[in-house]
Amino acid sequence: MPHLLVDISAHGYGHVAQTAPLVNELVRRMPGLRVTVRSAAPLALLQQRFQCDFQHLPRALDFGMVMANAVDVQVEESAAAYRAFHADWEHRVAREAAAMAQLKPDLLLANVPYLSLAAARAAGVRAVGMCCLNWADIYQHYCVRDAASRMIHTQMLEAYNSAECFLRVQPGMPMPNLRNVRSVNPIAQPGWPQRARIAQLCSLNEGRKLVLVAMGGMEFRLPMERWPPLPGVHWLVPQAWGVTRDDVTAFETLGLSFSDVLASCDAVLTKPGYGTFAEAACAGVPVVYVTRRDWPEEACLVQWLGQNGVCLEVARDALLAGDLASLLRQLWTQPLPPRPHATGAAEAAQFLLGNYF
Repeated sequence: MPHLLVDISAHGYGHVAQTAPLVNELVRRMPGLRVTVRSAAPLALLQQRFQCDFQHLPRALDFGMVMANAVDVQVEESAAAYRAFHADWEHRVAREAAAMAQLKPDLLLANVPYLSLAAARAAGVRAVGMCCLNWADIYQHYCVRDAASRMIHTQMLEAYNSAECFLRVQPGMPMPNLRNVRSVNPIAQPGWPQRARIAQLCSLNEGRKLVLVAMGGMEFRLPMERWPPLPGVHWLVPQAWGVTRDDVTAFETLGLSFSDVLASCDAVLTKPGYGTFAEAACAGVPVVYVTRRDWPEEACLVQWLGQNGVCLEVARDALLAGDLASLLRQLWTQPLPPRPHATGAAEAAQFLLGNYF
């Protein structure tokens, strides 16, 4: 069977959430497809999302932007990191090309490390990019004033344009500098509601609201110890936060997938990010989000969710203070639109099978 090499950014969990449904669909249609996943994302996350056998190679082939936390970009640190990353660009590409040649893939699917695409070109491996964003556009947005930005941005675009195709997953950034874009509908793998089981595990009374707090795979610890209790609300939060309150449960202790937990909730509190936004809309779960300030992908995500779900923005000061009662009441009075159909994985799989296998 053909060998599919999948390189996935670990800059948040949205890249995995986009890629896994496509690979799952490919394997469903082509049983026995050999899959290798290279990513610095946690293995437990990959095993939860990928419904097929795969070889895991823990590699970080990109870093996206240097983040202070889930919402704040460190611009100067990011510019310095890109200067270092591109200082020996040709040698870096050659090393990765040699490593890729040893793996002997029939196709590279990259979401969305451009180094992988440059290496594939050098190794003579067919390659497809996919994502709702690309790091060239993100980098230019933040680092255009850096002295080395023109050279770095050019190398990034050359890598992205070297792919035979770039699957732009909707909702996605416009990507006017890419010549190989093919748009596909949203990709999501919404979970199955397990409300009764969660209510039993958390000893919840009937009518109590469940609110999931999930910042998308990056640290943004909220000071929940100082939050006032909200009558009728029970919070599901990351276990790593170590919050000990009667109205809080760590969602990892429920023994359910993240998608199932999300689909079981009355609301999710998060930042704008593809995976959580898409799954919430497809599951019919309203969203409260704190802005990522000038993150260039945010506008298209918020616009799409506003058309396909229910969402409200919470001010950062209000979020840190736990001043959420009136916002949640407002959220729960709004009617939900029809749920969107996440057909992108099937569309992309059909395209790849027809053109690359």
